[in-house]
Amino acid sequence: MVCFVICSMDIRIFQIDAFTNQLFSGNPACVVILKHWLEDKQMLAVAAENAVAETAFLIQNKDGYSLRWFTPDVEMDLCGHATLASAHVVLHHLHPNWGQVDFDTKSGSLRVTKNPSGYEMNLPNRPPVLSDLPLPIEKALSQQPLQVLKARDYVLVYPDESTVRNLQINRLVFDKINLGTGGVVVTAPGTSCDFVSRFFTPQATILEDPVTGSAHCSLVPYWSFVLGKTNLMARQISERGGALNCSLKDDCVLIRGEATTFLEGHIQVN
Repeated sequence: MVCFVICSMDIRIFQIDAFTNQLFSGNPACVVILKHWLEDKQMLAVAAENAVAETAFLIQNKDGYSLRWFTPDVEMDLCGHATLASAHVVLHHLHPNWGQVDFDTKSGSLRVTKNPSGYEMNLPNRPPVLSDLPLPIEKALSQQPLQVLKARDYVLVYPDESTVRNLQINRLVFDKINLGTGGVVVTAPGTSCDFVSRFFTPQATILEDPVTGSAHCSLVPYWSFVLGKTNLMARQISERGGALNCSLKDDCVLIRGEATTFLEGHIQVN
């Protein structure tokens, strides 16, 4: 009788709460440490099993780490909170003597630096431009925005924080549109910060993202122009919530935030 042995890989995994220094707040992301890339369908399956907004996959290279991001549904071109979570894993757990790490990604090289107040991410500057709002998004909103802009994401501007906080999305209508790797960010001036936001993704397993670093690649240049300042304090006012300290610098957006570890363990992947 011939016996077949199915080998599984023992893979290290972390779950990190990003843009917070307290557990059970901010945005959770899983970070998976690989020696070589799995098949895309395997990484998508791992992300779906993790059931958080984003799972980051890391492989060490000569300059730092290669980084890819997966939601439970698709591979993303950029994810801020999972980049922050990845930096926390690298600079706190794997290489605590390092002061910074460079990630090779689909959005280019992203550098994250350790500082006394957490981590500073160097992300692309994606200024939004005036746009028309697709009908499924318009009909899904409980209140229409004052202004519509678009970069990767649609940026919908509202008059005040309470309107953003109370905004409701009709998901049956909202899910009639597919924005690929983009989403819809709603934003307004903040009462105790420069601006607030919420972020929604149609046809995604998780409708509202708790804290979305990549959305601030467009929010920061917009609010920098409106408010006439380059250093901005932002809050994402989802149920979990999170704080982001942001700056506009030349052709990049600097986003600073903290992170804390919830889980460290191993997974088995055939």
